[in-house]
Amino acid sequence: MLTIFSSQSENKKIRWWPAIAVFVLASLAVTFIWLSDFSNRQSQIEQTGGILLVTLLLLLIWLFALSRLSRKIRLFSLGALVLLPGLGLTLFRMRGVSGDILPILEWRFSQNKVEALPPSSPEPVDTTSAIILETPVQEQSQAPIPKRTSEKPATSPRRDYPQFLGPTRDAKVYGIKLNRDWTQHPPQRLWRQTLGAGWSSFAVAGNFAITQEQRGEIEMVVAYDLKSGRVQWSHGDSTGFTSPITGDGPRATPTIAKNRVYAQGATGLLNCLDLKTGKRIWSKNILLDNEARMKEWGTAGSPLVFDSLVVVSAGGQNNQSLVAYHKDTGKRIWSAGGDRAGYSSPLLTTLAETRQILIFNFANIVAHEAASGAILWQQPWVGGGTQHVSQPVVLPNDRVFVSSGYGVGCKLFQIQRRDSADFQIALVWETNQLKAKFTNVVHCDGYMYGLDDGILVCLDLVTGMRKWKAGRYGHGQMIGVDDLLLVQAESGDVVLVEANPDAHKEISRFAALDGKTWNHPALAGEYLLVRNDREAACYKLALESETR
Repeated sequence: MLTIFSSQSENKKIRWWPAIAVFVLASLAVTFIWLSDFSNRQSQIEQTGGILLVTLLLLLIWLFALSRLSRKIRLFSLGALVLLPGLGLTLFRMRGVSGDILPILEWRFSQNKVEALPPSSPEPVDTTSAIILETPVQEQSQAPIPKRTSEKPATSPRRDYPQFLGPTRDAKVYGIKLNRDWTQHPPQRLWRQTLGAGWSSFAVAGNFAITQEQRGEIEMVVAYDLKSGRVQWSHGDSTGFTSPITGDGPRATPTIAKNRVYAQGATGLLNCLDLKTGKRIWSKNILLDNEARMKEWGTAGSPLVFDSLVVVSAGGQNNQSLVAYHKDTGKRIWSAGGDRAGYSSPLLTTLAETRQILIFNFANIVAHEAASGAILWQQPWVGGGTQHVSQPVVLPNDRVFVSSGYGVGCKLFQIQRRDSADFQIALVWETNQLKAKFTNVVHCDGYMYGLDDGILVCLDLVTGMRKWKAGRYGHGQMIGVDDLLLVQAESGDVVLVEANPDAHKEISRFAALDGKTWNHPALAGEYLLVRNDREAACYKLALESETR
């Protein structure tokens, strides 16, 4: 190659050493970044990107000013620098980013459009009303459903998964034991099909598997048949949400309470629907109703339903942060607090013998009295890019575990209340060895399991010390099932891992979906429902035995 460039018009040798020096220094810098104990993987990626940009700039300076290459070669290089990015933009498009904030590229001409459901053109709605799209099941437009052999009637009792993170909103399922041998008893796919964009999970009651999705500009609540995947009913609102970075569609999971479905959209529209038909009973725009502004990545809190209330995180000021409406009429019952909303969902619990609602807001962890909404206590939380997503976890003996990503880590708090005195919040320990970015963690027998910047971690809750860190599953989600962790990897795989504090033990896995999967799985008895922003599937898992 040197002989090709030896006959320069200036009769000078090519000056290679500046380019070599740039490559060596850049390699050393990148190696240092990735071998150092950074507390924030995103910072590592950002700094690596910065080094690559500086390296490119220095190489361009070398090429055009210092290299002594011929004018012909430099002009050719300039043309390539202009044409190649344009060619890349022509052939590829960016489909959001991964959990590590790396761009995801896909073939621009790939066909991934999902038809509206049903195929009609709703008119725009105002900010407090909604349009119901009602079509008989046989008229619904949907992807073909894979054929399957007929099944025998289920012999085990039905178990529902009626809300975000399951029946007790702690990402755990009680009373069943999964068969560990997926080689001899592989998960049976009942259906798999395309659906609209969104990051909602499924809520399951009886044969209804309900999720939220977006088709075109229509944000929808859709009820699928659990075993066949056929659409039972759909409700649509022309309130679609788009985000080139994080993806389009709703973020929250519906909540099923008796014969009602409560669903909150990305733009703040809260619907109460009839479970059997999807007909709207009442609707509120919680942002306008509470003088709140929409979060950068959309409204994400899933409704909490208990007693006669449906509680949502609106994020309005002037005592309009957390709001309770009457679940049957939509009438406001109480509102309290002045924090901006985070991306977490309200949680009903009992701490220090007091029934309360926990919510992870923009700047504080706040506890509200359940009946009146009055603030009982609050604890500031700084950092995490204010992207507070992971649910606080209530532990035995009145303790609360909280975690966030972006280098912050986690803390364990002790909640106390003596007589009628105010609540006292004591920090037990804190560590950055478990940073739950937008995933949720699972407690099992005194240990906390969670994804620390994409790698599974086991943390000792007594000391706060990490027991082990292994298994890169990306920014996925998980469910605790007895002594097992059912991990939905960001890649779309479902992985079975032992909840074992002594070592990371992956038992089995299978490819449940394709592509980036951030949505929470749902496990209703033996039925595992998974989805991402393009497809959904239901798998029947073998059960080892059942406990009561």
